[in-house]
Amino acid sequence: MSAAVTLKMSHIQKSFGSFKALKGVDFTVRSGEIHALLGANGAGKSTLMKILCGVYEEYEGSISKNGETIHIHSPMDAKKHGIQVVHQEVDVALIPYLSVAENIMLDAQVSAKKRFISWGALQQRAKEALKQLGVELDVKREVSTLTLSEKQQVLIARAIVQEVEYLILDEPTAPLSVEETKHLFKVIRQLAANGVGVIYISHRLQEVFELSDRVTVVRDGEHVATKPVSATTVEEVITFMLGTSFEEEFPKEAVPIGDTLFSVEHLSWEGKLEDISFSVREGEIVGIAGLVGAGKTELCRSLFGLTDELSGEVTVRNHRLALNKPPYYYIQHGIALVPEERRKEGILVEESIVSNLTLPSLSKFTNFSFLSRFKEQKEAKRTVQEVGVKASSVQQKVGTLSGGNQQKVAIGKWLLQDADVYLFDEPTKGVDIGSKRDIFQLINGLAKQGKGAVYATCEFNELLGIADRIYVMYDGKIVKELTRAEATQENIFYYAAGGERDEQSNSRAKTH
Repeated sequence: MSAAVTLKMSHIQKSFGSFKALKGVDFTVRSGEIHALLGANGAGKSTLMKILCGVYEEYEGSISKNGETIHIHSPMDAKKHGIQVVHQEVDVALIPYLSVAENIMLDAQVSAKKRFISWGALQQRAKEALKQLGVELDVKREVSTLTLSEKQQVLIARAIVQEVEYLILDEPTAPLSVEETKHLFKVIRQLAANGVGVIYISHRLQEVFELSDRVTVVRDGEHVATKPVSATTVEEVITFMLGTSFEEEFPKEAVPIGDTLFSVEHLSWEGKLEDISFSVREGEIVGIAGLVGAGKTELCRSLFGLTDELSGEVTVRNHRLALNKPPYYYIQHGIALVPEERRKEGILVEESIVSNLTLPSLSKFTNFSFLSRFKEQKEAKRTVQEVGVKASSVQQKVGTLSGGNQQKVAIGKWLLQDADVYLFDEPTKGVDIGSKRDIFQLINGLAKQGKGAVYATCEFNELLGIADRIYVMYDGKIVKELTRAEATQENIFYYAAGGERDEQSNSRAKTH
């Protein structure tokens, strides 16, 4: 390979009114390398990349390519210099009713401005782009029929046909399964081997260390560090991102553990869950560990009334609940769910913060069917302050907030309801490390109040930091129970990946 071409951003500054989002940031990526860009929410990494891909045209500083200054003031400018981006929300960049080939060749056809289209040539070029990625996909398929992983591959192939030199990937693995993530990594490594410089943005630090060559950290709009991955550690990177260590940021607080608050026995859902038994005590945070497809989401949804095919027993404060009732029944009996897909099921993106926060507990703000706006606003403001939502006002639409702040709203609405048991399904999915800290503190705060929390996730390192006990799921079953002292990432993964089942785990679960 010839000498690597370097794309360099020097002393980049960007302000929004009086707020300085970037304060002289330097960032360099070389062709053929995978360079991770990391930072907590509001650190400035998204602003930096929006400048690089032409979204923000006004900024101070310079951008050069192989030593020659280039000017990027629009997305078209960025594409002319071989810079492309694949956003986390892949659906917004694709036209669902067009074919794979049409979507791959869309930008190229627009740029070519041809009056006539050779469909055979278009499909062949799309096939060649997919082949470069090692992807087998029918180019005649309608994009609406594809999985999220396949849609990502279409967008990367689109970049290839435009001769991409630098590809920005923004949280690409957030919606993917373990197998889909492995395949994406294979695609990314192939791109790098072909000379493409990849800028990889992710909150999943284990992935960063598995995939990347170098890592750059920004904090509060400033460049903090750039290091080869081989010369740093996850703990050091977290310290760069937060200004403090992981242990200092995510301390496990000692909370008195009380009596059994919530118990599940022999819960089954044909084809989804099999003979699930576990318990949660007052003040206890119980982890549910499992890989994608293990049944964690199905378990959380079933306990909130989102299925009508259950058998078994569920008890809250020694009161046996009826099964297969609507969610409202379980809310009345003290159960709250913060779902994995927060934008689809956890919040109303087009409604205000105040409307979202008070929705589950509107009866508290009504008198003879009249809603007290004053009382509603007062409680919403108090909750926003309590959970740390960063917003201009409680009237701001939730859909305009960052992912971490949206999740805080999804949690905050249940604080007003004052539930007994909180079910958290992948609560930090797509959330930056700063917001993750806030969410951990919120959950620890619930435990201090004597509430019970179920924390279901495939982020095993999070469970090691927050859970008092951990149940491991595989193929719709609980296959192991681990105490805090017994749990390590290695043995959690062993059981989550289908290691030998502990037949005694369910019987032990009932004794707690």
